[in-house]
This record gives sequence, structure tokens and C-alpha cells, in this order.
Amino acid sequence: MAPARSTPKPPAAGGSEPPRPLRADARRNRERLLVAAAEVFSERGADASMEDIARRASVGIGTLYRHFSTREALLAATVEEQLHALAQKTQALTAASPPGDALAAFIAAFLEHASTYRGLAASLGVVFQSGSPGCLAAAEAAAHLLSRAQAAGKVRRDVSLDDIVSMVTAISLAAQQTPSDPGRAQRLLATFIAGLQAPSSSGGERPGAVGRR
Repeated sequence: MAPARSTPKPPAAGGSEPPRPLRADARRNRERLLVAAAEVFSERGADASMEDIARRASVGIGTLYRHFSTREALLAATVEEQLHALAQKTQALTAASPPGDALAAFIAAFLEHASTYRGLAASLGVVFQSGSPGCLAAAEAAAHLLSRAQAAGKVRRDVSLDDIVSMVTAISLAAQQTPSDPGRAQRLLATFIAGLQAPSSSGGERPGAVGRR
């Protein structure tokens, strides 16, 4: 998820024109690549061979790179639907939950998203800076949750969205490295969320109630 400060902005007047719609054959190739990528990433993890993905889609490797210039761009495209779902969940949390609880629930959902494909966490920071519509929607919704929790005095003001992305990445990687300890991710998550609490916040609502969710 891209931090708010690095969110791409629309081109100014007189800037580059929006990309033209794909031709029908190019659109079909892109769709086939996304289906193939989802299958191969699910089977072999996020570091699966790009050549294997092209073969699964029955296209040349050059066609793959014309649509997706990097592995991270392809990963971002395959999780686009999940990112939109995460953004919608985040917006719902804003309306339904107190600020600290809402942020804790978002972080837990984000950690789950980081495990969409084995190994995705290693590329998570770059993937969420891809600027895709799903990335931007999730980043905007999450930034609002964080600001809301900070304004309510529930979360430290020196915490950034980039900090949260970094910690979720670290927790996901640690959990993947110790599959024999299935509870490790939740322990680390609870420790991180407890550390987010603002020093002046005592009693009442705490941003660490993920265990109840």
C-alpha cells in the first residue's frame, strides 16, 4: 500500500493523455495472463517464473512484458480485486467501529491479504506502490482510518501508513519462516498493535482488540 505522500497524482492539463483502450486481441491476452498468473502464483508462490506464467497463458514472454513490465506489476494486477475488497472493508470499518478498533481490524485484514500468495510479503511494499486503482483505493481508505485513530488520541501521531506496511510485511515474512508455529503471526500482530497506542491513551478503547475478531 503506497504511503499517502507517494500517491500518484493525475497528470496536469496539457500532460500525457490517458492510455488508449486495448484492442480486442490484446485485451484477451491480458485476461489470459491474469488467469494464468493467479494459478501459477497460487501453486508456486509469488516468485514463480514469469516464463512459466507466459507458457500457462499460451503467449510469448514478450507479450507478458508488454502488458506487465515487472513481476510486481503483475502481482498487483492479480490481487486487484482483493485490494478493492480491502478498501471496501476499510470504509465499512470507519462507519461501524471506534477509531482504534477500526484500525486494528484493518491491520489484521491487511496481514491476511499479505498472504494471498506464498512469498507476496517480500514484494509487498513495491506491489502497493504500483499505483493501480485497487492500491490507491486501499491506501486512501487506510490513511483515513489512521488519521481518524490519531485524531481520537488512540494511536501515536508519529506512526505513518508506510510504517504499518513495513510491519505487516515483517510479520508476514516471520510467519512464513516458521510454519510450525501457526500462532506466531497473531502474537506479533497483537504486539505491534499494542505498540501503536498513544502514550496518553489509557483505559477505555485500546487499538489492540484483534483477538476478538
